[in-house]
Amino acid sequence: MSASRFLCATSVAILSACLSSVQAADALTIVSYGGQYTASQQKAQYEPFTRQSGVEIKSVDYNGGLAELVAQVRSGSVSWDVIDVEMQDLERGCADGLFERIDIGELPAGADGTAAREDFLPGSVHPCGVGSVVWSNVIAINDEAFTDSRKPQTVEDFFDLKSFPGKRGLPKRPNALLEWALMADGIEPAAVYQALSTPQGLDRAFRKLDTIKEESVFWETGAQMIQLLVDGEVAMSSAYNGRIQRAISDDGKPLRILWDRQIWNADYYAIVRGTHDKDAANRFVRFATGTEALAAQARLIAYGPVRRSAEALIDPVIAARLPTAKANLRNALAFDAKWWMEHGDAVNERYAAWLAQ
Repeated sequence: MSASRFLCATSVAILSACLSSVQAADALTIVSYGGQYTASQQKAQYEPFTRQSGVEIKSVDYNGGLAELVAQVRSGSVSWDVIDVEMQDLERGCADGLFERIDIGELPAGADGTAAREDFLPGSVHPCGVGSVVWSNVIAINDEAFTDSRKPQTVEDFFDLKSFPGKRGLPKRPNALLEWALMADGIEPAAVYQALSTPQGLDRAFRKLDTIKEESVFWETGAQMIQLLVDGEVAMSSAYNGRIQRAISDDGKPLRILWDRQIWNADYYAIVRGTHDKDAANRFVRFATGTEALAAQARLIAYGPVRRSAEALIDPVIAARLPTAKANLRNALAFDAKWWMEHGDAVNERYAAWLAQ
């Protein structure tokens, strides 16, 4: 090969490598749950970020959990950059070294100038992730099941079969259910997890569940829960607020959300350890958890923004339907992911045995 042809070939190879590097740096793979939820993220966050930064986003759906992420990080072959995770998976993944650390000092102030530390709801900024949406476990009611003027208004009413007869829908997992059982039995929200940490408190929760077990129908999926309510197979059910609000707003179903002692949870954006472009991933997280992006998503799906400053940018009619509305948060309980990490295996085993009895 002549010297000139060698230099030319070498230059082309270097240029190709550089272009590949630039292309890799100008794209992020973001993983979320799919459906209407991811659609809201794409419109409110992914697409505006790409327009602002030039960084393309590849959206990947998953079913939650950490199995695939563990395999990627442990093998050193990481193809994901940012992942949307629930609180429990964030805690577990952070402890296992699956995520990059987050510096709250780098997060932008709210649109009203409020510093990030004061703007985010308590617990929504974590050493390994930044909160994006608040969703809730709530009690949903089919109002057509109650024909007189008195309708259920409280968690206590959910457990009161005499005053409010009808089947109850219960999940096949105990998360949130045990908390409601104790609150309906007189425990204040602030004392729930302390009580559940004792054998006596756990026994008390299961005794309360015993009072409605014979009149309960158990569901596994959100779709199944909605169908039980709509078909009138249950009069009330534990539920996810987003699913219920969609059935009300989009499908005109005669359902109602009972916000009394809702148990709120959050989803977080976390940056995968070993991401090919940590800088771009950080920029995306800062953008997506900014006031405007969070408010934009709340207009598309009934999940609340984790920044207080976002509420002012949301139509009051929409804001009133969100878990983060002041009236809805009045006596709410924050889901304690750490408690469930520590006690979940034993509690799940006991709940499974209770279901089988």
